[in-house]
Parts: sequence; C-alpha cells; structure tokens
Amino acid sequence: MSDLEVEQPQQQQQQQQRRRQPRCENAYGDGQDKVLLTKTTTASTTSSTMSCPLVHGIDDNWTWSKRYRSKEVVLSGPNFRTVHFHPNWSKGTAGIQGKRPLNNGRYYWELHVSQRVFGTSIMFGIGTRNCRLHANAFRNMLGENEHGWGLSHKGVLWHKGVALLYTKRFRENHPTQIGILYDGIEGTLTYYKDGKCLGVAFRGLHKVVEPLYPIVCSTAAKTEMTLKCARREFVNLQDRCRAVIMRRLRTAADLEKLKLPLPISEYLGEVIDDMEPLRQVDDYEICMMNYD
Repeated sequence: MSDLEVEQPQQQQQQQQRRRQPRCENAYGDGQDKVLLTKTTTASTTSSTMSCPLVHGIDDNWTWSKRYRSKEVVLSGPNFRTVHFHPNWSKGTAGIQGKRPLNNGRYYWELHVSQRVFGTSIMFGIGTRNCRLHANAFRNMLGENEHGWGLSHKGVLWHKGVALLYTKRFRENHPTQIGILYDGIEGTLTYYKDGKCLGVAFRGLHKVVEPLYPIVCSTAAKTEMTLKCARREFVNLQDRCRAVIMRRLRTAADLEKLKLPLPISEYLGEVIDDMEPLRQVDDYEICMMNYD
C-alpha cells in the first residue's frame, strides 16, 4: 500500500474503536559498554496483565515541541498531545520531537496510534537535536544515522542506517498502542506493543552525552498519534550504583561467583536478562516480513 490517503469503511472503523487496549508490564535491561542492539528472549512471553512500567513513579506531563517539528505535522487536543502527520496528502517523511529531555532518568510513555498504519515507515523512538525531522522522500528517518534510535511499524530497529529484525510487522489499518521505556541509568530502551513487552531494543544509551528526546515520524497520510500515560521515576543512589556494577557483570553466572548475600544478589540480578543477537535485514526481507 502506498503512503497516499486510503479511506477505511465506516463500519470497520467503529469495530476498531471498540477494541480495548491491554496494559503494559514492567521490564528492565542491563547496561553495556557499547551501544548494542539486542532483544530479551524471556520478557516477550511474560503476561501482559501486569501494571504499567514505573507504576510507582509520578505523572510526567510533557508534550510535543511546536518548534522542533516538520511543517507536515499539526498538533491538537489537550496540551497538544495529539500529532497529525500529513493532514492532506503525503509527499515525504514528517517527524516531531518531544519536549522531555531523557538523559539520566527513567521515563515511560505510550502512544495510541490510529488505524492508519501503512506506508513506507511509521517510527517511534528517541534522538538528539541533530535528528532530521523532515524529508522530501519516503524513508526510515529515525535511525538513519548515529543521532536516532527508532522502531519501524515493519518490526525493524534502525540506528546508524542499519536495520535489525526485532519483532513482527504491525497489522496494517489497525489501531495499536506503543509503549516506550527509556532507562537512562541502565542505558536501555525497551518497547511494548498492545501491553506486551517486546524486549530490550537498544543498549549503551547511558554513554550518549547529548540530550535525548522522544521522537515519532511517519510517511503515511493522515496518521494520528496521541501521547498518553507518560510517567517518570525518581532514581536513587542505590539504582545508580547497581547500574555501574552490572556493566561489569554480563551473566547470572558472573553474579554467582561473587557469593554475595542473597538479598543483594537478588537485587543486582533484577536487571540481568538472556539475550540473543538481532539479525540484520535488507529491504527485500523487510518487504517479505509477516504481519503481527
């Protein structure tokens, strides 16, 4: 399907709007010295009935920037939290940046995406001020270089122009809910889809010295995203110490060798997960991926 406007039958829209969105579960990843792209194998099978991440945090009432956005983006709704991409027709890629600087904290936010999921690329993630927010071409703009980290609706992670297979592609023309958990202490970025944790996507983000901000972009005409359930957590000294320790301990076996008291060992082990490398994919494989 092209990025041009495609209308949905009214009956199908009403059925989609009645669907309930499940809540998100809690998950964290451990930090590493290099910026790596990895996936948690165990978290994706966890029950989606748990409470949202950072449930013990506080509401974070940030919104989208009116300054750092494409000319093809229109804001609306309470506190301008709803983003409309290409309100008439699409001739390229449009993006917008959030006002919330993310570094050195833990933040979670949800994006409710309308049923207009189609086209070349709809992306969710983070980036620096140097991220491009408009292109006169259909492209995977978030993650095209070292300034952005993004997930495409085709299930592919992008960073430095490299595409890695992460999850199944989203169903086209069906609304969806995307959750993003940024852990600036552990240096990880984790995605959730319709209440299900997809695993740690990016690592090593604690080493990024430039300010990082939430970013979304789309090539599809009349795409709509609404920012909801934004939360942040107060990070204590204990968590910061754990993050430093666990950058030197890769596995549970490494932790066991220290023979620490059980409460300390369990606390440190909370951020250990089993990982498998993500496979790099090309444009042909992206086109042939199955739908969720």
